[in-house]
Amino acid sequence: MLFEPASTDASALNVVLAFPSTYSVGITSLGYQVVWATLARRNDLNVRRLFTDQGDSYHDHIDLFGLSLSWELDGPVLLDLLEKQGIPLWSHERNENDPIVFGGGPVLTANPEPLALFFDVILMGDGELLLPSFIDQLQAYRNASRLERIRALAQVPGIYIPALYSVKYTNDGELASIDPVDDTVPAKINKQNWQGKILSHSMVITPKAAWPSIHMVEVVRSCPELCRFCLASYLSLPFRTSSLNDGLIPAVEKGLAVTNRLGLLGASVTQHPQFDDLLKWLSKDQFNNVRLSMSSVRASTVTSDLARILSKRGSKSLTIAIESGSSRVRNVINKKLAEEEIFAAASYAKEGGLSKIKLYGMVGLPTEEESDIYATSNLMLQLKKSTPGLQIILGVSSFVPKAHTPFQWQGVRLEAEKHLKLLAKELRSNGIELRPESYKWSLVQAMLSRGDRRIAPVIVAARNMRESLGGWKRAYQTVQKDQISIEILGNKLPPPPPWKELVHDNWEITRLFPWNHLKGPLSMEMLANHLMDAMQNSLTCHNYK
Repeated sequence: MLFEPASTDASALNVVLAFPSTYSVGITSLGYQVVWATLARRNDLNVRRLFTDQGDSYHDHIDLFGLSLSWELDGPVLLDLLEKQGIPLWSHERNENDPIVFGGGPVLTANPEPLALFFDVILMGDGELLLPSFIDQLQAYRNASRLERIRALAQVPGIYIPALYSVKYTNDGELASIDPVDDTVPAKINKQNWQGKILSHSMVITPKAAWPSIHMVEVVRSCPELCRFCLASYLSLPFRTSSLNDGLIPAVEKGLAVTNRLGLLGASVTQHPQFDDLLKWLSKDQFNNVRLSMSSVRASTVTSDLARILSKRGSKSLTIAIESGSSRVRNVINKKLAEEEIFAAASYAKEGGLSKIKLYGMVGLPTEEESDIYATSNLMLQLKKSTPGLQIILGVSSFVPKAHTPFQWQGVRLEAEKHLKLLAKELRSNGIELRPESYKWSLVQAMLSRGDRRIAPVIVAARNMRESLGGWKRAYQTVQKDQISIEILGNKLPPPPPWKELVHDNWEITRLFPWNHLKGPLSMEMLANHLMDAMQNSLTCHNYK
């Protein structure tokens, strides 16, 4: 462990910080570690960790219960965790003796509405900035009633209190408005961004983690490329980098004092303005026993020096995201990547001594056609031919619309499953290793990423059958056809919309989103302009063909 929690006062609030998976997975999450360390370094909090398979020492009374979410499909685990702690599932059923339930992470920052009725408080943005303000306000009102504390928290920038917003629907079942209950509550919630020169790094290093004994260092946050589908880029703007001398080097040295495994993290690590300097520093003889790994890098930034140093430091592979082998599709999604750069990256990987290259792609992207799938398979085959001896691995997921991105208006395409099967047929018969993600699970993910508060009863209904797509669909149909709903403070939620409308349909630009009252880095108008640019690119490329 690189961090020791503070000794706590006798009057410290008892906090449980939960993660919706096992200890080995949860303790590998850098975001979870940052939240835990930020809370645990305060002497006015007594923090214990909770995972689905274990937890720290038990609190007799819980004042705060928190959950970090980074994947939509983990949301329903919250209900199991609450139930095991004896906490009412629905926020409106909690009383003065129940803890305040709070949450954060990319899923809740993007679109918290499907889970909003289970949370008292949602933190919109970066924990480094939000958590201190959240706890300070709670401490200032700790002797007030539950309602007074909740209302006081609503005044903190970036804190969203779902119960203080009224959601109304039209007679046709469309979302009509999302408004604060009175003029003391902010009409819009602004996401909060950490602007410090020092980003995060591991606070716990353990052989029990999913990546055993690794020290993770965040090199950059967000991505400047703005691929139209990418939540990691659009939601976390602006692009931020950790200071080399004040942040990265001290963080690396601290971790390497206790382990020889180092992981450099970020959506676009090699675009750090001083990345070459960091790489040269890590190539020194003093780090000869270090095993270095790196998250996905831009193909255009790959050099033989990068591959050589990774190989020298124990890495066997390089990972790049190409999204599609079709230049037309790459233009549509704003993937600024030339085919020549992909071939060069593979060549440099082999030249530097790496044995494999992992590529990430997608099917079902807006405007994609069968010809684009053949373009991807042809690219993979040419790549294999041009770099004999280099193992080519392609991981493929299906496009899922994400809030606050230009493609939030686009649904999951029905053709995606067919395209995934076509790609598998083309590649596997030619010796390319394909690692596809489930198309069917992308449908559930889309439901949760696009839904509003009417999805909450679906999540409850799916609790005992959430391990299969069929279970989720049965839960959805049950809630919809049987008109199952819930009544909150006198207002009854209507059933959810038809499955096709929510998951597959392209939405009108004028449609009111469930997250319209939650402001991301870019305005809806600007995101709509980016969507129009994408569609115009598609038309231009087709005309050119």
